[in-house]
Amino acid sequence: MAFTAQDVKALREKTGVGMMECKKALTEADGDMDKAIDFLREKGLAAAAKKASRIAAEGVVLSYYDEATKKGVVVEVNSETDFVAKNEKFMNFVTGVAKTILATNPADVEALGNEKFFGSEHTVTETLNELILAIGENMKIRQFTTMDGIVSTYVHGGGSVGVMVGFDVADESVAASEEFKTMGKDVAMQVAAMSPAYLDEASVPADVVEHEKEILAAQLKEDPKMANKPEQVLSKIAAGKMSKYYKENCLVDQEFVKAENHESVGQYVANVAKALGTEIKVTSFIRMVKGEGIEKRQENFAEEIAKQING
Repeated sequence: MAFTAQDVKALREKTGVGMMECKKALTEADGDMDKAIDFLREKGLAAAAKKASRIAAEGVVLSYYDEATKKGVVVEVNSETDFVAKNEKFMNFVTGVAKTILATNPADVEALGNEKFFGSEHTVTETLNELILAIGENMKIRQFTTMDGIVSTYVHGGGSVGVMVGFDVADESVAASEEFKTMGKDVAMQVAAMSPAYLDEASVPADVVEHEKEILAAQLKEDPKMANKPEQVLSKIAAGKMSKYYKENCLVDQEFVKAENHESVGQYVANVAKALGTEIKVTSFIRMVKGEGIEKRQENFAEEIAKQING
């Protein structure tokens, strides 16, 4: 399977590995992106496999929670320029969209467009079109996700990342306390900063675990220091590396970034729960990144790669 300059660029963005190594990996993998990522990881060149590129598009992501109804939403609305994303009318529209979603519970973005905009007799689509005419720039509602129950929210970087975290609280009255709200925001900030892939070890799919074990086995095989190690020693090393994988990729197992004693997020939540005299469990989280997966044209960069591939 042939590969292009764009494929090399994409592999470089996903792994952080140099351009020529990415070209070599794609050659070895016959152009297969996933196999190329595995090849780089087995050689110890790529620290992790990212499933999607993180190329920014303009606009904002907003996380919004209504304590009265116990409903939360994180929504992304895109604009052409960062200037418009900071416009007060634009931000009022985004907030209105969030409130509309919570009030009407639409099935998807298309259905949302047909709902009456919050506090208005016009539909969301009509309101959006009026805003486009007023500002003179194209905008669109790209995606949203809702969450019910006790939820903590956090918006990072003026709308670059929006997070919601769901909690199961034995005594729900403590959710109104400042201690709980601080803890909830801390956990949401952890999600924004550390981008966990899973909630906990049990949430990691079996095929992902098996795949990671295969990668670890290949890494050990490539390491000359491991050549004469007994099988039981290799098993312990592999188990330790899998434990590290969980600590890096599972929210409750991650080291809490604000902790001074290296406690995990799960331990931090348990300590707050104990102080509040109840039980608290993190049940879910959503992390939405502005412009995630939206490709922008970068012809000059692609041409540079193409010259090195073909030259």
